[in-house]
Amino acid sequence: MEQKIKDIIEDLRPLINQDGGDIEFIRYEDNYVFIKLSGACAHCFYQDETLNFGIEAYLKEQIPEIEGVINVEL
Repeated sequence: MEQKIKDIIEDLRPLINQDGGDIEFIRYEDNYVFIKLSGACAHCFYQDETLNFGIEAYLKEQIPEIEGVINVEL
């Protein structure tokens, strides 16, 4: 499951990079995907929209058992 999630995140990375940001897979636990947004995406006003309506929606479409995506700050 983790590799499938990582592959999907790698597919999304160029889109995030276009806006000056980056995305990193942290872990998959209890049907939640933990990621870290960095660069321009780390403090962007639209971060919640990117996270919920972009990244989470796409992951849920590809892997229906995912409950959500959580951005963590390390």
